[in-house]
Amino acid sequence: PRSLCADPAVISPQDPTLLIGSSLVATCTLSPDVPLKAEDLYWTLNGRRLPPASYTALGPSALSVALPRLNGSRQQSGDNLVCHSRDGGILAGSCLYVGLPPEKPVNITCWSKNMKDLTCKWAPGTEGETFLHTNYTLKYKRRWYGQDNTCQEYHTAGTYSCHLPKDLALFTPYEIWVEASNRLGVAVSDVVMLDILDVVTTDPPSDVHVSRVGDLEDQLSVRWSSPPALKDFLFQAKYQIQYRVEDSSEWKVVDDVGNQTSCRLAGLRPGTVYFVQVRCNPFSIYGSKKAGIWSDWSNPTAASTPRSGMLGGDADPGATRGSAPLRR
Repeated sequence: PRSLCADPAVISPQDPTLLIGSSLVATCTLSPDVPLKAEDLYWTLNGRRLPPASYTALGPSALSVALPRLNGSRQQSGDNLVCHSRDGGILAGSCLYVGLPPEKPVNITCWSKNMKDLTCKWAPGTEGETFLHTNYTLKYKRRWYGQDNTCQEYHTAGTYSCHLPKDLALFTPYEIWVEASNRLGVAVSDVVMLDILDVVTTDPPSDVHVSRVGDLEDQLSVRWSSPPALKDFLFQAKYQIQYRVEDSSEWKVVDDVGNQTSCRLAGLRPGTVYFVQVRCNPFSIYGSKKAGIWSDWSNPTAASTPRSGMLGGDADPGATRGSAPLRR
């Protein structure tokens, strides 16, 4: 009796994985109870008919097709190789996965927001394109007494990133690495060693206030509050200010603010609106040698300098070039 669930044909090899540049011979073999012959068949790849010159009949009920020097798959889900009957009906299908093994992931960088979590990102290797679905797994462990752990929350800070939300130990080095895998192989990054205290970043400084300094037409006073996380005894902070004129997109940076929470900008234009932002770089009082990670900039705060009392308007335009924070 005829089986109702038998496939009308089979393709071999079924769903093969191949390196770019490989050649493939695939064969469509008809089921004995299908009333068709090899000459009734044709092949398509991703919906395009393949030329009959590439076919070979292998007896009355099997037709092969030769695919030389294959390029990378057009879609990561594989290219569709299909065997059809003369009327267009689909008899059997196979997915071709053509690509490259993954490359070793590189450039792992991590940061901890307020010492509460850890986010890491990486780059997928020099070429990056494997033409196959490639899976990235971030692994981590405490250096001396850890078992390997696997990060769960991916794509939190871009395509190649992962977020560890909690339960991280301080004063303990972590080993962190990324494994890349696809149908053609596995590649493992170098191991990065880091201490959470060395990669802390904070929220931007809050309560940024910009105000006039009496009637001084070339100065503004900037004050802010340190991020709440810095009230922890482990950290001090250094700050940076940037400011720009309302109708300019060019920011000027004041670098030497140190750990003060106020600063005076001088050498400004009279009667001009300025936008000011502040950011914070925490550093451990235990003497970490790392450069630290700057926070985002605070939202811009605006204030205007007093109008010049001089007839004819502007002060010396040369005075607008430099800016120096004046210590209080």
